[in-house]
Amino acid sequence: MPRPRGASTPFAGTAVLLGALLLAACTAPGGSPSGTLPDAGTPGTRTPGTPSPSAPTPEPSGSPSPAPSSPSPTLQDVLDSMSLEEKVGQLLVVGAPVLDGESGDATRTALRDHHAGGIFLHGRSEAGADAVRDLVDGYVADAPGDTELLVATDQEGGFVQVLQGPGFSEIPRATVQADWSRDRLEREATTWASELADVGVNLNLAPVMDLVPPDNQTANEPIGYYSRNYGNTADQVVESATAFSAGMQASGVEPVIKHFPGLGYVTQNTDTSGNVVDDTVTADSASVDVFAQGIDAGARFVMVSNAVYAKIDPDVPAPFSEKVVDGLLRDDLGFDGVIITDDVSAAAAVQYLSPAERAVDAIDAGVDVVLASADPAVVPAMADAIAERARDDAEFAQRVDESASRVLAAKADL
Repeated sequence: MPRPRGASTPFAGTAVLLGALLLAACTAPGGSPSGTLPDAGTPGTRTPGTPSPSAPTPEPSGSPSPAPSSPSPTLQDVLDSMSLEEKVGQLLVVGAPVLDGESGDATRTALRDHHAGGIFLHGRSEAGADAVRDLVDGYVADAPGDTELLVATDQEGGFVQVLQGPGFSEIPRATVQADWSRDRLEREATTWASELADVGVNLNLAPVMDLVPPDNQTANEPIGYYSRNYGNTADQVVESATAFSAGMQASGVEPVIKHFPGLGYVTQNTDTSGNVVDDTVTADSASVDVFAQGIDAGARFVMVSNAVYAKIDPDVPAPFSEKVVDGLLRDDLGFDGVIITDDVSAAAAVQYLSPAERAVDAIDAGVDVVLASADPAVVPAMADAIAERARDDAEFAQRVDESASRVLAAKADL
């Protein structure tokens, strides 16, 4: 049976986005609206010099009755107004280098020519908030269209903190954060998120919710070795990760809980090793349940790991597995938010497939957003392959529409 979610649906607030898109669509070439609505005024007030409600002015004889107001546009209306390529773009988040001297040409190509719906600030920067804000503003200006851009980064703390320098706190590693009270961690995370929001970041690919057993802490190359985990028990992970998430959301930054269904039992890192297999985790494992609790606490974004889970689906890495994504995460856990891959542009674990195959297989499995952070140059091949498959396969085209809907709805809530 699907688990009930405690979080509001990601479609809440869609009207804000739809209203903005409708206004843009109704603008004449000269820049002025083609139809201006009269000022309704403030409820309970009256403009000086106008008749009071108790003494209405009679309508002149023969005057036409006011035209009925148009119905609000629906999410389907917005999707119908988008080209296939624009819909596909919403399913792609592209890496954007943060170091001085690194070219962002591939990122700009993905934004301008392939309608990428988001960027991921990639690398390490100590330049501070002002420099990052200018960088983000530049990328946002490169993005065509009227929908908001997802601007993501990795701001976990410890060894994984992309943005540093003046204007950014020094965030301790997760094992240290786990020693704090829930109130303190949520308060600190609220501050960290406000620093991100101040430079235009609205999505943080954190917190880590991988459950690492104590005897695998140092051998666990991707998580435990770098102290990225919130302790070694399910209660510790859930308590600290949900506090971190609540703090992020309090300052308007959406957290992304990761790496579903857990990287705590492996030893190799999927970024640098191929064929990383977890032969422990099952659909009923505590490793999965911590994510269920994170979802119940309000997570709207979940990242899927690049490992293979032998006891769930031994055939393919998790982002390409319908059993992991649509079966376990959507159906069993009842998650109705946005599912994003870990980086599938340069990770060693997925190099046995071409970039085009990675993108198509992820969307086909039920993923909503494909992350190409380390190598943004692969995005054109990914975008073209998704669009080509959608043209040839009506069922896959429906999948594209469903994912674009989730992404647009989530953006409306940012």
